[in-house]
Amino acid sequence: MRIRRRPIDTGELQEQWQPRLWLRLLAIILLAAYAIAFVLENRRSVSLHFVFATATVSLVWLVLLALVVGFVVGVLLSQLERRRRRRRAAE
Repeated sequence: MRIRRRPIDTGELQEQWQPRLWLRLLAIILLAAYAIAFVLENRRSVSLHFVFATATVSLVWLVLLALVVGFVVGVLLSQLERRRRRRRAAE
């Protein structure tokens, strides 16, 4: 048994305008530019006071650490709420 190949349509090989691709590319470039500006604006050092100690860190790392901690706490709280709902539904 022989498999027939379709002839290559030269129209498929021509470049086409892809607005979604260009929109995504523009969004990535803008996001990268914003990230670079964020780091440059927040690069000064600040003192972070714990109960028993003090540390000097860059402000950008402090902001990013707070973002990560907030994200993790949000995920954990949503998992706890999901577990509570399952227990209520099982009763």
